[in-house]
Amino acid sequence: MGERGFEEIYEEYKQQGMSQAKAEMAEEIPSEAEKIVAVRRNAEDDLIAFKTESGRELDYITALEEAKAGNLRNIDVIHRYGRDIIRSEPDGLKENNLSELPSF
Repeated sequence: MGERGFEEIYEEYKQQGMSQAKAEMAEEIPSEAEKIVAVRRNAEDDLIAFKTESGRELDYITALEEAKAGNLRNIDVIHRYGRDIIRSEPDGLKENNLSELPSF
C-alpha cells in the first residue's frame, strides 16, 4: 500500500471533490431561480414546506411545481415510490442539502 493508508487517500479524494464542487457552484451562470434556505418538517420528519431566500413559504406541492419549472436552485425532482419527490441536487456540498437547512 505504501506510506499512505486507505483512509488518508479517501479523505484527500473527498476534499478534492468538495473543492471542485465549490468551484463549479461559483462558476454557475446567475439565474432567476431562488435558493431554499429553510425547511419545515412534520412529526414523522418528512419535509412538508420550504422557505426561499426571498422569504416565500412554499407548501410541498407548490415547491415541487416550482422545482419542475426550474425556479428553485440546487433542487432535483426524482420519481420514486410512485410519486415525484424533491431532493437536494447531488453536488457534493453537505451544507446546501435540504437535510442540513434550518427549520422555519
